Amino acid sequence: MPRKSSAVNQQTVTAAVQLFLRLPRAMRWGLAVLAVAGGLIYMYTAGHHAGPDAAAQQGIAADGENEFVFCFWNVENLFDDKDDKRNNIDEEYDNPFALNPKLRELKYDRITSALLKMNDGKGPDVITCCEVESVRAAELLRDALNAKLKEAKKDDKLQYKFLAMQNLEAGRHIAPCVISRVNVDVRNVKLIKKPLRILEAHLYVNGADLCILAAHWTSQLKQRDGSDGDSGREKYANTIYERFRELNKKDPNCDVLICGDFNDTPDADPVAKNLGATADKTKVKPTTDPNNEPFLLNLMGGKDPAKFGTLWYSGKPLIYDQIILSPGMLDTKGWSADPASVATITAGLTRPGATRREPWRFGDPDKEVKDADRGFADHFPVVVKIKVEPPKK
Repeated sequence: MPRKSSAVNQQTVTAAVQLFLRLPRAMRWGLAVLAVAGGLIYMYTAGHHAGPDAAAQQGIAADGENEFVFCFWNVENLFDDKDDKRNNIDEEYDNPFALNPKLRELKYDRITSALLKMNDGKGPDVITCCEVESVRAAELLRDALNAKLKEAKKDDKLQYKFLAMQNLEAGRHIAPCVISRVNVDVRNVKLIKKPLRILEAHLYVNGADLCILAAHWTSQLKQRDGSDGDSGREKYANTIYERFRELNKKDPNCDVLICGDFNDTPDADPVAKNLGATADKTKVKPTTDPNNEPFLLNLMGGKDPAKFGTLWYSGKPLIYDQIILSPGMLDTKGWSADPASVATITAGLTRPGATRREPWRFGDPDKEVKDADRGFADHFPVVVKIKVEPPKK
């Protein structure tokens, strides 16, 4: 049977060559050029989307520099300097930020100043944000961070060199991004199941791969179907867990960090049941049993909103912004995290004189508000310490 198949293939190739040679000379040249161009495009895209095994993407941590501060922050409508003619929902942010440089620079100054107060004045080593309009907006944020670091005469090694994001139109034109001074495999960045706002990016250091899944789940606001978005949040949870299971099937000790604004509390069904995120560390163990769904560790699970709340909603503090770890993040191999280090950053991010735990918003950009009355965002950032195993000698 293999010989017959081989013969058929050979006849097909021979016939195709004969047909090509009968074509006019100009057409043959045109097809040849297209074939070469197609091959080059394929090689580029294959390299662009290659996984973290690609040697060119490997990062090596310097001695004593294998511990990092990771931060997630919903920066609330961070728009760029281009008037993109967005839909009605986004136009109230798109136009003012594009047409009013002073307003835009104030927003970026607020966000960068807050970030660079963290981690002993160095800023988080890895910053993941949501509600970012575009790759351009993420670039502006990175550049603003680097400019402040340079102005403060900080070591050049503290510059943010890596950015991972893809533009997304999903009702609103906003998406997650990663800005990092830690090596990011920029060829292994993708959005999972568009139009969902789930970004996958990989830190790759000392031969160890950390998969970051950053997401912004469906809002609690009334949806078009009249619901409060429960089914949408379940879809996000199921999609993220499915991706984790794919990684877990290849390696039960895979290192995965899930973060985002889930628009739900840690004990809500989409988080606790669909995503399998628990506060009970004893339940979070690697497994290869296909009938045993592994739990994930929710670092914000079981926490008191009065101390860890990330936003103020319906007259009380709630924990919507969360960091979740795979079982592999709890061992000492590859990447790991310190669960005890998780914290919600509030210092300087509440309105002066405020008596409740409420983030100080920047405010609607199309409204007349004094600069001194503009804050930062409607969520607080969340941080955790992560660590990569030193290189083997």
